[in-house]
Amino acid sequence: MKNTYLDEILKVTRASVTKKKKNHPLSSISYPSIDSASSGGFITALKRSIKLNKFAVIAEMKRASPSQGLIRETYDPAELASKYQNAQAACISVLTNESFFKGSLEHLSLVREAVDLPILRKDFIVDEYQIFESLHRGVHCILLIVAALSKNELKDFYHLALELGMDVLVEVHNKEEIEKALELSPKLIGINNRNLETFEVDLRVSIDLSKQIPADILTVSESGIKSPKDVKNLKSSGINAFLVGEAFMRAKDPGQELQELFFS
Repeated sequence: MKNTYLDEILKVTRASVTKKKKNHPLSSISYPSIDSASSGGFITALKRSIKLNKFAVIAEMKRASPSQGLIRETYDPAELASKYQNAQAACISVLTNESFFKGSLEHLSLVREAVDLPILRKDFIVDEYQIFESLHRGVHCILLIVAALSKNELKDFYHLALELGMDVLVEVHNKEEIEKALELSPKLIGINNRNLETFEVDLRVSIDLSKQIPADILTVSESGIKSPKDVKNLKSSGINAFLVGEAFMRAKDPGQELQELFFS
């Protein structure tokens, strides 16, 4: 069977984490207090924006991707974060995967210094080391991808993040993954419209799967949202939180694109 994008990303990520653990063991990493990670701040910010604007935007920074290659040549995390904040983003997502997305953990620090919006570390978490690493960078939320983890890993990583004072965005792609996610009693579920095996995008994934998620769980539609029509279609299905990256990254002015996509 041919390896998928996800298989390759997870293989490289595990090797990278193994190397980091050897060179920089957890005992050498310092951490902020749990209060400084603003426990619950990410979800709170989304709910506040929904109450104020009827929807919430998680504006993402993504320099490149395995399927698209380099997406944005001029990539200044602090400047982009400021543009997103000025354009009324509720939260910011920062892709930190280096090998496939040209991200960096340093980008988290740059964004945190530039704005006061809650930050999601977007990466492929495969080891608890990365969760402590995220705490060290003072992020407010981490991503856990159901497709990338065993049932026990998902449970253990989820509860560890909560214990450390961070929110968790649990990402699903199909009905079976939703069932696994719901066993956690999560507060936040992201439906990725991108097939992680083929990287093809279909917004109907969010529209169909959102019906399987209880109303008291905040649902985020991720990937492939490019037009006001897309936003309207998703909102009509009861989705009012959106994670958008590529549409902003390809725009000359990401902040203006955010405004036009959601606030015009």
